[in-house]
Amino acid sequence: MNLHDDATLVLKAYGSPADPAQEGLRQVYLDHLAHHPDGMWKSCGAGHLTASALVVDPEHGRVLLTLHRKLRMWLQMGGHCEPQDASLAAAALREATEESGIPGLTLLGDSPVTLDRHPIPAPCHWHLDVQYAALAPAGSTERISDESLDLRWFAYDEVASVADASVVRLLERTRATLAERR
Repeated sequence: MNLHDDATLVLKAYGSPADPAQEGLRQVYLDHLAHHPDGMWKSCGAGHLTASALVVDPEHGRVLLTLHRKLRMWLQMGGHCEPQDASLAAAALREATEESGIPGLTLLGDSPVTLDRHPIPAPCHWHLDVQYAALAPAGSTERISDESLDLRWFAYDEVASVADASVVRLLERTRATLAERR
């Protein structure tokens, strides 16, 4: 199975019936993939899927955010899919590990936590981000990558004061997923 096929299956299985906005995004993503065989790649001028993961430390009630080098915003770890990624989940985990410097991250389940579509400068026009959550192992230490200006742990209640609405929404849905699994 290739990455395009995996993304299509993941998105078909993803459901948030209580959230019509997420259902609408899910359909936008599926339509994008149906019309763009290259829709997973940065070279797709109509936009492309990306994979990200919010690194969480539930034991201490905190999240690790990166100060993005280009955007100069506090964001979750994530980025473009690569040909060697076996799945969207693998891409999200790879990105989180590379950007956080934390080995041994594990995804919080097999499904995305949320979807977020945001505009980007031309020649591409959209990032269709498939967002996961990754659990940091106990005692882990972050290490800054070349893609970041800074890495910092933030308490759950601090995130809204430093990050945009998409990160806050990702944190809220991650916390809800954590609560459901207890």
